Amino acid sequence: MKARHSLLAAVALAAAGAFAAPPAVDPALHAQALETLKRSVAFRTVAGGGQTPAYAAYLKDVLLSSGYAANEITIEELEGSAILIARYPGRDASKKPVVVLGHMDVVEAKPEDWERDPFTPVVENGYVYGRGAADNKFDVSMAVTALTKLRRAGWQPGRDVILALSGDEETRMVTTAVLAKRLSNARLVINVDGGGGLIRDGKAVSYGIQGAEKSYADFDLVATDPGGHSSRPTPGNPIYRMARAMVRMSEYRFPVMSNEITRGSFAASAGEYPGAMGAAMARFAEDPSDQAAIATLETELSNVGMLRTTCVATLQGGGHAPNALPQRATAVVNCRIFPGTPAESVRQTLVSVINDSAVSVTRRNDGALDSPASPLRPDVMAAVQRSVHALHPGIPISPSMSAGATDSMYFRAAGVPSYGLSGMFSQKGESYAHGLNEKSPVAAIDGALAHYDSILRDLAK
Repeated sequence: MKARHSLLAAVALAAAGAFAAPPAVDPALHAQALETLKRSVAFRTVAGGGQTPAYAAYLKDVLLSSGYAANEITIEELEGSAILIARYPGRDASKKPVVVLGHMDVVEAKPEDWERDPFTPVVENGYVYGRGAADNKFDVSMAVTALTKLRRAGWQPGRDVILALSGDEETRMVTTAVLAKRLSNARLVINVDGGGGLIRDGKAVSYGIQGAEKSYADFDLVATDPGGHSSRPTPGNPIYRMARAMVRMSEYRFPVMSNEITRGSFAASAGEYPGAMGAAMARFAEDPSDQAAIATLETELSNVGMLRTTCVATLQGGGHAPNALPQRATAVVNCRIFPGTPAESVRQTLVSVINDSAVSVTRRNDGALDSPASPLRPDVMAAVQRSVHALHPGIPISPSMSAGATDSMYFRAAGVPSYGLSGMFSQKGESYAHGLNEKSPVAAIDGALAHYDSILRDLAK
């Protein structure tokens, strides 16, 4: 009962309380943030592109121009990418620092597929277009701009604030692992690549705090046989074995699980869904063993990943000639694992479900780690409530769990609580992150700047 009471108190805190006055808009700061975002998009920081160190150097110059000292900023090149660490000194160096985390790299974009060149930023129809305009260069630019404003204003945090930018979040996360190891003494992480606000019909309707994410794991399934002539079939045909393995796996469902993040998310979302779905969300938040509620929730695909570990076949192959028995059949199974569940236990479950010793199941080197959920800390919930309600009074603030991995994974695995607290408010699906014609709304800039200013002042005391 203690965990449930903590959950309800945190959700109630985020939905109530006095509202702060909306922050004043600073046209010069807006222009600086927009220019930083445009310049950021122009760096082709894709894997192998070689421009991530140059982008880090540009951001260093931005910070230096606001009063950061040269010895407070380090850039280190790692395996073709780079990391940037900028330390904003606090009054008490003995206190654990607060880390502002983001990533400089972006996924690949082919100019011939886009309506505009993906690495030539364009401001059009109220949006900034370009690869990374949303993921993650919008929030990186806003956080950097907010830090420059605070530095010029002479604000001194109670503890160090460390800006930590990785360079390969979209691929191998080697730089993320380095950052997490070096900053494992952090009090908490503010990850600008997660969470954020939702706009519907021109109005802000909710804000989500990313407090957990599913672990990622790829498994190779392999069946082998000596093979032979196709005129003499044998019972060990690897293609048949793999087919049976796939059917067994497709019919298996991992057990339902929950934590305070998912229960809090359903509790906060229940009022937005009329009828049976909203009622099921409320009942599951109160009693995660409610089978009728679970059945209703699973009728909507977006809820399935919130309820259990999922594994799905994504690649397959087999055979070497049309007139020969196959000697080998393969498949790749991708799993999104509920926080707190070891990936090895998922592998063992797959072995048990497939129930064929001739089909091996091995973990790929996918770079992912087992990562627990972060606790819903009252100080974090209060800071977010103050920031969000200053601009959008009364909108629901709820915890959320991401189905994909972010840099937070390595920090949570190191025991550092991490929270996705993006400053962007946008319509569902409008940013096209990772897709064609990625964009971010210019109208989100001022709110994001105010958001990071408020969050930092509250959490870096």
